[in-house]
Amino acid sequence: MHDIIRQLEEKREMARLGGGQRRIDAQHARGKLTARERLELLLDDGSFEEWDMFKEHRCTDFDMQQQTVPGDGVVTGYGTINGRMVFVFSQDFTVFGGSLSESHAGKLCKIMDHAMNVGAPVIGLNDSGGARIQEGVDSLGGYAEVFQRNVLASGVIPQISLIMGPCAGGAVYSPAMTDFIFMVKDSSYMFVTGPEVVKTVTHEEVTAEELGGAITHSTRSGVCDLAFENDVEALALTRRLFNYLPLSNREKPPVRPNFDPAERTDESLDTLVPGNPNQPYDMKELIAKIVDDGDFFELQPDHARNIVIGFARMEGSTVGIVANQPLVLAGCLDIRSAIKAARFVRFCDAFNIPILTFVDVPGFMPGTAQEYGGIIRHGAKLLYAYAECTVPKVTVITRKAYGGAYDVMSSKHLRGDVNFAWPSAEIAVMGPKGAVEIIFREEKGDPVKLAEREAEYKAKFANPFVAGHRGFIDDVIQPHETRKRVCRSLAMLRAKKLENPWRKHGNIPL
Repeated sequence: MHDIIRQLEEKREMARLGGGQRRIDAQHARGKLTARERLELLLDDGSFEEWDMFKEHRCTDFDMQQQTVPGDGVVTGYGTINGRMVFVFSQDFTVFGGSLSESHAGKLCKIMDHAMNVGAPVIGLNDSGGARIQEGVDSLGGYAEVFQRNVLASGVIPQISLIMGPCAGGAVYSPAMTDFIFMVKDSSYMFVTGPEVVKTVTHEEVTAEELGGAITHSTRSGVCDLAFENDVEALALTRRLFNYLPLSNREKPPVRPNFDPAERTDESLDTLVPGNPNQPYDMKELIAKIVDDGDFFELQPDHARNIVIGFARMEGSTVGIVANQPLVLAGCLDIRSAIKAARFVRFCDAFNIPILTFVDVPGFMPGTAQEYGGIIRHGAKLLYAYAECTVPKVTVITRKAYGGAYDVMSSKHLRGDVNFAWPSAEIAVMGPKGAVEIIFREEKGDPVKLAEREAEYKAKFANPFVAGHRGFIDDVIQPHETRKRVCRSLAMLRAKKLENPWRKHGNIPL
């Protein structure tokens, strides 16, 4: 018995050491934490239950049977974040470069299966050189098994990926199918083909950081939701995001103690929208002033900045916020902003999170680049997402709501539950100047007459009352009472039940 206990402790120590102290020191020298250190920071103290600590690969080719390490390059199990259950895996770059073998993949699949069965999120800490070359097709098969579970878990449990080192080739497609991707600046990268292959095939000279670093993916591609300075910051903010999310699609979002009165008003909002309709203002100021304690967790802040998305709380309950940003491109919808918002709306709908939409949109971005890029199809993604959505939807039109963009942004016609407008709202097919130039094109040579027509159009259509007469706006509210009215609406909608017709799945315009 003493021999078995001694062997057990020896094997545990080997597993904890991973690739050995020399490789651990090398990991630290690169500014990276080890797989186990990351889990210690992510999870509540003492809550981690490790599985498959002793699992090893079964490969015998290339003398691999001489090179085995307990755990096989990934630490898996479950624990808690602020007392709530979560399943986790953390790839260990010190063991075979974190490369994925058949056994490594089996460990990932086991926790993902259990997570779906018990209804708990999965957080993956990725730091891997990719498929283990020595195992050939077995390794590729392992990746496919993981991909299959990513798809089955989608919309059932939240999935969060942290890229904390390399993630290249086929390995990128597992994080790509998860709900949120966080990256660490200067130490993580994602790409399908690396700089050397790019140089060989296309003759482009590019560094790994330029090709697939955190800055590239958080600004240009939109693959990454947030980029952080180091591992510690990434793990701390992951804990914060986790607090907004339900554990599964069978639960309502979590409710936190709240001491910010629902009836609170803010007189400064009455002067937020400038008198000049062409002058911008910061929509984030409105968001900060109406959510609980001004606390807003923004996602993709540096990508498609003409639309703002993120999580906040109203009366302690999680809400998803989508808002046009007049400071950037006048708040126009374009390809990137439509995709960004559509994916977020679908996540909220999948996990029972009410959606609060702030609208100031002059329309879709014009131009050949947008049309050739498929703005028709990509804009339809946001339309589809809002139309399909069955969670509570509250909309506030602050200023412009023109043309098809008015319809798309959670209008009453797309089953918006409560639609408010501020007195400054302008709901029309297009802006007064453009409308008058089309309707009265024969008077184009008379600027005085055109000015009169524009004033007439403004009086008739550039206000919220025509939509109000039709019942498309439930009320015109004072800006300072926005929080109060939104909180009341969300409280009224808590027991909302709405089901779409049965179908295997829709065919969103991907």
